[in-house]
Amino acid sequence: MNPEQLLQHFERISEAPDAIARLRRFILDLAVRGKLVEQDPNDEPASELLRQIQSEKSRLILERSIKTQQALPPINAEVMPHTIPEGWIWVYLNDVTDLVYGKLLPTTDLLPSGYDVFGANGVIGKYSEFLYKDEMLLISCRGAYSGTPNISPPNCYVTNNSIVCQFFAPNKCNIRYFYSVLTVSNKEKIVSGTAQPQVTVANAIRLPIPLPPLAEQHRIVAKVDELMALCDQLQAAQTEREQHRDRLVAASLHCLNPAVAGTEANTPDTQRESARFLFNHLPRLTTRPEHIKQLRQTILNLAVRGKLVPQDPNDEPAAKLSKRIEKEINDHQVNRSYRKAKPLPPVKSDEKPFILPFNWEWARLRSLAFVLGDGIHGTPIYTDGTNYFFINGNNLADGKIVIKSNTKTVSFEEMQKHKKPMSTNTVLVSINGTLGNVAFYNNEEVVLGKSACYFNLSSSINKYYIKLLIESPYFLEYALLGATGTTIKNLSLKQ
Repeated sequence: MNPEQLLQHFERISEAPDAIARLRRFILDLAVRGKLVEQDPNDEPASELLRQIQSEKSRLILERSIKTQQALPPINAEVMPHTIPEGWIWVYLNDVTDLVYGKLLPTTDLLPSGYDVFGANGVIGKYSEFLYKDEMLLISCRGAYSGTPNISPPNCYVTNNSIVCQFFAPNKCNIRYFYSVLTVSNKEKIVSGTAQPQVTVANAIRLPIPLPPLAEQHRIVAKVDELMALCDQLQAAQTEREQHRDRLVAASLHCLNPAVAGTEANTPDTQRESARFLFNHLPRLTTRPEHIKQLRQTILNLAVRGKLVPQDPNDEPAAKLSKRIEKEINDHQVNRSYRKAKPLPPVKSDEKPFILPFNWEWARLRSLAFVLGDGIHGTPIYTDGTNYFFINGNNLADGKIVIKSNTKTVSFEEMQKHKKPMSTNTVLVSINGTLGNVAFYNNEEVVLGKSACYFNLSSSINKYYIKLLIESPYFLEYALLGATGTTIKNLSLKQ
């Protein structure tokens, strides 16, 4: 592979998630399989290189500079992760390195200046002395970074959160080639534990390594450096392109909405042109989840402002609809189906955040519902193993009541005791913590907690429209403005 080929293929994959990171790994994967550079038949074969390394290893053992290494079984086809070119051989990691843990250094002993101290995945501070004069190949051995390779800086202290790979013959091994191998190796072979992952020396020594001739190691590293530098350029170009795309998306969506709450800065012609541009280029302008979220919020914003569909002059005006709803609610109150609510003041001009279409009007949510309330302000008596659930705002999602594995249950009697007067025209909304989660009641046998409110809508109101309204930026801005609390937001029923 050369830079020209890389550029050619990059144009085809650059829109994919994590394109650059995947490209970098692809380059390293080719490198350790012997497919990045050509093999030279004049290179000294890896078998001879291994013989020289083993000779140096024997000398170090004889001098007692290192301990006698554990004998491992020969590498067979089942252990080999992939095929390698002729002239290469498979070796275990401890065939070429002596693996030792770094040295314990309490964090309280770190200093503001001195030599670098390398921890699990980077320099964590300074110390008055160093352990290794040269760069060392490391394997993170504790915590979330377990199995991650690193190269320490010169004159460095390495803590016991990393395993140090000390080459028997440093002049016979290119440290950056082995770093590449460890980067793409299957970490599952050496990492153990789930709650607290770790890598032990006993596991790491068994890692199979493809060993090419030394000259080819150098050629591989040079080619990897060349292509990684190109990836850096591509990443910079991609970042610039994404920033340009973000600005273009923001500008297009901005033209579909009023620039400032309470104004109508964008004309219908401007909005139509912006919408036409946005939808004509939708695949190119919505490449990341945040773009989809922005578009969804814009659509909801247009919907609740009466700008998503044209108004029909033959529709019943909202003023007449309000009178029908008022009569329906009064009739139910006369029949004592619901308690009579206190009359609400009309919506004042300074409460209206934007201009409505000619046949719309502002109304308070309470005036559209027979009842508005919240769940119990306490904890019910739990009973395991029933199908009667105690739910809160975090059980509401995308129009449904979601029962989770940790949702508590109550007895039938407890459910009956705390049951609210809900119907299939009831809308549930989270009002504590995460504001604005919405669900429709569908005759589930549940007890409602205080972090969710419920309201039974008039039969003349489309509950799906109310859901869109609550999910729109308008409601979220309104809710946050009226909510109390800093860390955990709470919206009172009076709001």
